[in-house]
Amino acid sequence: MKVIMHGCNGRMGQMISGLIAADEEIEIVAGVDLYDKEQNGYPVYKTIAECTQKADAIIDFANPAAVDGLLDYAVSTGTPVVVCTTGLSEEQLAHLNEASAKVAVLRSANMSLGINMLMKLLKEATKTLAPAGFDIEIVEKHHNQKLDAPSGTALALADSINEVLDHEYAYKYDRSQERKKREKKEIGISAVRGGTIVGDHDVIFAGTDEVITFSHTAYSRAVFGKGAIQAAKFLAGKGPGLYSMGDVIG
Repeated sequence: MKVIMHGCNGRMGQMISGLIAADEEIEIVAGVDLYDKEQNGYPVYKTIAECTQKADAIIDFANPAAVDGLLDYAVSTGTPVVVCTTGLSEEQLAHLNEASAKVAVLRSANMSLGINMLMKLLKEATKTLAPAGFDIEIVEKHHNQKLDAPSGTALALADSINEVLDHEYAYKYDRSQERKKREKKEIGISAVRGGTIVGDHDVIFAGTDEVITFSHTAYSRAVFGKGAIQAAKFLAGKGPGLYSMGDVIG
């Protein structure tokens, strides 16, 4: 299948380009990036509106500022798009939802297949452990250059749990300002920043005399690239709709 790499000269764009080069099932026919500083082996355009190549899907790891143009292009050409760019505004999320009524759009807070399988497992665990009185805490660890806290993945994990709990649980990010016991219906979320940690998430179910911990560790950013490629393969040929990595793993 043929794909367009939107944001091809960024760190993730270059990683995905390398992964696809070694994959006989898929090829990049064009890239989009403001800075054409790499020898990619495929034509690169400054905006996706300039792209003349046809593709089965678009993989997006670019800047939020380019997302609106990307969605307009996907709709006008009928090209399914995997949106991996984070930090979208409420207006852009609304645009994404509107676009999904006309073309296949897949968006996920984390493209890792492992993280998305973890979300599926957490939903099952929550059904049993939360009614049994287990407290729920999430600890996420990332490199010292990460700007946001908690991570979008930590919030996505919390959301997957809270979905099972009818969204009755509140998220607790900081306990330093209050001296009181933990509330039963809360999910604690803690952030650690240091070194070159790519991504580490622990979800702790703490009960009376026993603790169950679900853990996921990303050792390189390649896990996100591999997930994006799997998502593109899944999305090719799909009809309009808003898809997620949950659809990819089944």
